[in-house]
Amino acid sequence: MRAARLIKMVLLLQSRTSMTAAELARELEVSERTVTRDAQALSEAGVPVYAERGRAGGYRLVGGYRTRLTGLGRGEAEALFLSGVPGALREMGLEDAASAARLKVSAALLPSLRDASRTAAQRFHLDAPAWFTEPEAPPLLPRVADAVWDDRRITAGYRRGTDEVKRELEPYGLVLKAGVWYLCARVAAAGAFRVYRIDRFTAVAFGGERFTRDEEFDLPAFWAERAEQFAGSLLRAEVVVRLSGEGVRRLPHAVDPASARAALAAVGAPDGQGWVTVTLPVESEEVAHAQLRALGPEVEVLAPRELRARFARDALRLTRLYGP
Repeated sequence: MRAARLIKMVLLLQSRTSMTAAELARELEVSERTVTRDAQALSEAGVPVYAERGRAGGYRLVGGYRTRLTGLGRGEAEALFLSGVPGALREMGLEDAASAARLKVSAALLPSLRDASRTAAQRFHLDAPAWFTEPEAPPLLPRVADAVWDDRRITAGYRRGTDEVKRELEPYGLVLKAGVWYLCARVAAAGAFRVYRIDRFTAVAFGGERFTRDEEFDLPAFWAERAEQFAGSLLRAEVVVRLSGEGVRRLPHAVDPASARAALAAVGAPDGQGWVTVTLPVESEEVAHAQLRALGPEVEVLAPRELRARFARDALRLTRLYGP
């Protein structure tokens, strides 16, 4: 523990001109007294750490000293490529590896380039979860992530509705979609690739051997295909609606965007009032009722009859609430 902290302290001082005791204490998550002891230990070990007293003082390395401990380990290198998703790194248990990797890269850069990570972080940030949600990392996520990194077979318990099933899986990749973690894995018995929600795993045990990864497997392409299939499988019903110009503009924000684009692509010429009639794929009449209400008076439901009747009842209630 202390050895890792001492190395980190050297890398910090190598990547910056000087640092105060308070700054080092904050970075190393220790007290300033511990920083003083660590600096003394480094000096006794031959690392030229120099302490400057006074208001503008601090710690620095003397004579352009550079450590050779900047080689990236495999885990650090892999974590570095995910460093743009700090929340995901934390949830997978890779935050420390990424921090060490960033320090090593910074220490290896020319002095004029050492602020690159800071300036990039000030300008770009990826916030993966959706709005108005408080996603919680599934407790088994770090264990599943370890299996993904090591190409290790797992035996997993998985909730399917009210039942629990057991699966022998070859975990290929993790996907974070709108704050929800998914595992793309090959079922050992069937040889088919499937997608599992991590928060539905009830148990994960490592198998005794590693699997041979199919090098032709393309995780982004696989996910895009399955996501499109999943979205399409939900759209099992159709509704016919008339839309005003404003309704056409707002439709993709009220319903599934792909469904809206497909419906609007086949639309005919506007009628005498400037409205258009479209046939819209939807998940169900219940879902369509909830979604289309957001368009208010910019939409008229023509079919099915029961859905139109529900909107008529909504209109009557609104008239009673807001009418004279």
